[in-house]
Amino acid sequence: MSSQPAPRATTADGGHRLPVHVAIIMDGNRRWARERGRPAMFGHQQGAGSVRAVLETVRDLGIGYVTLYAFSTENWNRAPAEIDDLMNLLRFYLRRELKTMVENNVRLRFLGDLAPFDDEVRQLIDEARAATRANTGAVVTFALNYGSRQEITRVARELAAAARAGDLDPADVTAELIGTRLAGEVPDPDLLIRTSGEQRLSNFLLWELAYTEFVFSPVAWPDFDHAHFRAALDEYARRERRYGASGG
Repeated sequence: MSSQPAPRATTADGGHRLPVHVAIIMDGNRRWARERGRPAMFGHQQGAGSVRAVLETVRDLGIGYVTLYAFSTENWNRAPAEIDDLMNLLRFYLRRELKTMVENNVRLRFLGDLAPFDDEVRQLIDEARAATRANTGAVVTFALNYGSRQEITRVARELAAAARAGDLDPADVTAELIGTRLAGEVPDPDLLIRTSGEQRLSNFLLWELAYTEFVFSPVAWPDFDHAHFRAALDEYARRERRYGASGG
């Protein structure tokens, strides 16, 4: 990542407090398609447009970070045909949207274990990172083949190995160190949005969401647009974040 920080918005045009980092579980693509008598891929394709709408709002408001749960470790359990469709959509999205990301000064990051993806997908990811590395706008992270328990386990093993080799004093293992190993320089999310009415985390950013405000939207992801995103931001602005302290 660039050493220059992403913009950290504090207020919107109307004076509302804005989150620095928004995380989104993009849920409901398949149900949305099924309700319309269409294959699951149709829902995933329409959901890509919602990603574009959210990122346009992020740019317009100056929100510094957004993390999108795009493909979980559990998603490999879906039907092989749907997985193939999702991989094709990922290839298409990375090719088509990269120019827009560059033009909008976005920096792209990726979380998760990328090893199971094929060479073409990994190459496209590397190209996206390289093409946006010098950008100084919003940091957009796609969580791909991501599972929070798996990531926490990975960091625990790395720290245990370092301690065993004598390179790390166990007394120096802190919450801050673990958080940095998990997320790098990206701050914890201020706001989590999950669409389609589900109210669970589904193994997403379990460590990082410790003090995050949650907004659960009944709207399926393919229908989630600028207005729905701003409504979630308005709800966040009404919250009082106490971090365990007593309220006013």
